[in-house]
Amino acid sequence: MNTGEKIRQIRLIKGFSQENMADMLHISTTAYGDIERNKTELTISRATEIAKVLEVNLVDLLDIGVHYVDFSLEKLQLENEKLKAEVEKWQMAAAYWHEKYENRFARNAMRVITEEPERRKIGF
Repeated sequence: MNTGEKIRQIRLIKGFSQENMADMLHISTTAYGDIERNKTELTISRATEIAKVLEVNLVDLLDIGVHYVDFSLEKLQLENEKLKAEVEKWQMAAAYWHEKYENRFARNAMRVITEEPERRKIGF
């Protein structure tokens, strides 16, 4: 639920109309309706005024809460093990391709060194 919808719900519970709210906030009914429809960005000062009129806590009105993230040790260790396995897999793939490249490069280098360059024929 967004802030405008929450304001509307509280307003209806309190028994106020949009016109009542607009009058108490000293704004037009259209401007107040835009707040409830989230067409207007709500400023802190306007939100504070609305909270006072509706007699609710600003934090509750804006739904500002602390959201906790689970950083449990077991969860982090499990994720760390997954990442280590992924790194090991990529290191093995890199070693395979490195060896393959080195072998091919060495064969080509030896062929260039041992083979005599082809002589160009001159048209006599």
